[in-house]
Amino acid sequence: MLDAGGGGGMVGMAKSMGSLKQAAADGQFAVNETGGQALLVAIREMAKWVDTNLADLGTLAQQPALGASHGAEAMKPYVQEVATDQEGFLTMLQQFRASLEDAEAGVIGAMNNYNHIETTIEGKFRA
Repeated sequence: MLDAGGGGGMVGMAKSMGSLKQAAADGQFAVNETGGQALLVAIREMAKWVDTNLADLGTLAQQPALGASHGAEAMKPYVQEVATDQEGFLTMLQQFRASLEDAEAGVIGAMNNYNHIETTIEGKFRA
């Protein structure tokens, strides 16, 4: 399916979340407990929504019952393809769900970075 917006869609988002995870692993940024927990709640709520709705949305992978007219027969496979092809809605939703796992790991890594920085600075003041 054509991405008329040219924005990269979920592929771009998945790469961004992977980069977030890697940047946190490399110690490039830190997030305090309050900010990190707020981000984790949002990420986990979105993941929960996707998990809850993905099964219901699975009906989009089936050819719709549009009737037996020539127009309906022509549209049935197209409607199904829009949902399931390489850039289809269900495919993108599954990629989005996977990117949420990277986002969660990135935030946790950034929170660990913050705690490490705090401990290091605290140790310097005590010395």
